[in-house]
Amino acid sequence: MKTSEKAIINNEIIRHVVCFKFKETANLNQINQIEKEFSALPHKIPGIISMEWGKNNSQEGLHKDFTHCFIVSFESEEAREVYLPHPDHQLFVSLLEPVLDDVFVIDFTPK
Repeated sequence: MKTSEKAIINNEIIRHVVCFKFKETANLNQINQIEKEFSALPHKIPGIISMEWGKNNSQEGLHKDFTHCFIVSFESEEAREVYLPHPDHQLFVSLLEPVLDDVFVIDFTPK
């Protein structure tokens, strides 16, 4: 049985939801680079089961100028603890700083 399958059975999975609001000065190339670099993290950091992401397409108008949402699934709380200070994650965070206006993060264990 794979580690990710055990995590599902034992209800250890952590979902890490990250939403970005970019600065008005952020250009398309910069935003594309952020999408590419964040999407690459599951291949660089152990313990990430999956990542889904997309651009806001809600018609409700409640997005508060947040345009991108990423959902990272970790096999355990320990995997998330490895991810946060991981050098590849920290490098990604440094790429965000010049273009990010705001970020929203919430983590949860699915029920």
